[in-house]
Amino acid sequence: MANASPIPEGFTSITPHIICKDAAKAIDFYSKAFGATEICRMPMPDGKTVMHCEMQFGNARVMLADEFPDMGCLSPQSIGGTPVSIHLYVDDVDAAFKQATAAGCEVAMPVTDMFWGDRYGKLKDPFGHHWSIATHTEDLSPEEIGKRAAETFSNPQCQ
Repeated sequence: MANASPIPEGFTSITPHIICKDAAKAIDFYSKAFGATEICRMPMPDGKTVMHCEMQFGNARVMLADEFPDMGCLSPQSIGGTPVSIHLYVDDVDAAFKQATAAGCEVAMPVTDMFWGDRYGKLKDPFGHHWSIATHTEDLSPEEIGKRAAETFSNPQCQ
């Protein structure tokens, strides 16, 4: 048996694995919307269904595949939504947000400066997945974040 790293090269300990209706379209979309690059794609014998794909988003890898209902692999569109949001840190959140919305993402929350030190916004992609995109702008202590949170939530507009 060859020596293999317990975590394959290019991966981290946690890797999102998302299911999409029409994964081939999703792969193209994520390239346009988020600048992701396709690392590999493994089609089923029909040549169309994506059994497995790996995409690089900045310094993170994401796996994706088509739906396989018989195996319990269903997309957010098939189950009526998702409780999961994929968080993407980028160098310029405003530019990334503009690129993603131009590609077809729906704005769930416009980009704004947040009390925890990120410039942050939320999107929903055409495949039902939720994304938060941010650029970290300030390093703050837990105490500073707590103080800012208290100020933010004491504002009547936030309630």
